[in-house]
Amino acid sequence: MNNRIRGKKALDQLMTVVCNGGAFLAVLLLLAFISYVMISGFAVLTPAMLAFDAGGMGNMLFNTLYIVFLALVLSLVTGVPAGVYLAEYAKKGPLTRWVRMAIETLASLPSIVVGLFGYLAFIVMTGSQWNLLAGSLAVSVITLPFVTSVTEDALRNLPPGYRQGSLGLGASHWQTIWRVLVPACFPRIMTGMVMAAGRGFGEAAALMFTAGMSTDIDWADWNLASASCPLNPIRPGETLALHIWAMRTEALQADAAQQASAASALLVLLVVAFSLLARYLSYRIDTKMGGNKR
Repeated sequence: MNNRIRGKKALDQLMTVVCNGGAFLAVLLLLAFISYVMISGFAVLTPAMLAFDAGGMGNMLFNTLYIVFLALVLSLVTGVPAGVYLAEYAKKGPLTRWVRMAIETLASLPSIVVGLFGYLAFIVMTGSQWNLLAGSLAVSVITLPFVTSVTEDALRNLPPGYRQGSLGLGASHWQTIWRVLVPACFPRIMTGMVMAAGRGFGEAAALMFTAGMSTDIDWADWNLASASCPLNPIRPGETLALHIWAMRTEALQADAAQQASAASALLVLLVVAFSLLARYLSYRIDTKMGGNKR
């Protein structure tokens, strides 16, 4: 009996070490990756590289933010209602199984396939040229499953008291969803947005066929109908991820490697900053709603 107890304790200690080691290794890999990219990138970064002109990466940074913003809006408009449907309205049956299979399939699609689909659906079939809107639509196809799955899981994991209390006060099902359940789930939905944004920031294959590889922005032109207006979604726009790919594969500039390293550092910094900002906003919203008293 004592040997059996000692064996269980030894196994428990071993698994504790393995789990702690896995968590430590994940953190160590992340810190090592971020440190390497940041150090190698900012070591060669110059003010000229950040300029908002043809020779700088300022316009590409703006294009990246703009495409991710449009893709997140499109994902929220479609993903949150889809998650609400699966959590609150869907019943077991063929239709629900098909919806779930569609979401799982979208989550596993290679980005190059999404890019080709976006090129055919948003460029060729519409008779348009490469543009930011087509790129954001292609990215939204990739990010939609994240938002949908997180929304469904958040709604299903809410305590039953939220629904019962709202319905008990006379609210309808839709009022309960819109005014109680979705606001209570918003911090979790923000997590899905962070995951979706991280995928959007680093996307290159899907944007290569839809958003284009050129940028012509005139910051003095704010006519949305103009092809050089920064906020015109029907214009081509190269992102930082596309710039990194171009600098490492087909660039002829002497400082192509340095530009790729600097763009990588900017992209990583952008992802980390967005993640921290989203976490902070989620914490503030959760605190304001009473979910966190500290």
